Amino acid sequence: MINLLMNVLWLLLFGWTAALGWLGAAVVMVISIVGIPWARAAVNIAIFMLWPFGRVAVDREELTGREDIGTGPLGFIGNVIWFLFGGIWLCLGHLILGLGFCITIIGIPFGLQHFKFAGLAFAPIGKTIIDREVLEAVRYR
Repeated sequence: MINLLMNVLWLLLFGWTAALGWLGAAVVMVISIVGIPWARAAVNIAIFMLWPFGRVAVDREELTGREDIGTGPLGFIGNVIWFLFGGIWLCLGHLILGLGFCITIIGIPFGLQHFKFAGLAFAPIGKTIIDREVLEAVRYR
């Protein structure tokens, strides 16, 4: 119930604008043609921005138990390129926002979400977004 409340607050206050920003970045990536391989990651982050509480970003290989194009060597190269051309700044932006939210007690849950997004913005290729309960079920099988 608390996740629902926090997600609704997140969405109404600033989640929708952050999601629009990430979708805008994905559109620019697609238009540039060179950025198409990274556009999927931006769309995944945009969707994650809409409803972050109770969800986590995990490596697809950890979830499925097998390597795919995003979790193998090409995914690593994609993450390095992402990091060099913008990931560092996106990560830094989410870290700064997280610190800003954590200044107030009521903002701490939102700041923690930004820290989670910072990790994802650092290297998003090969990640998928799932509910925390699904992750726990997969880990404890």
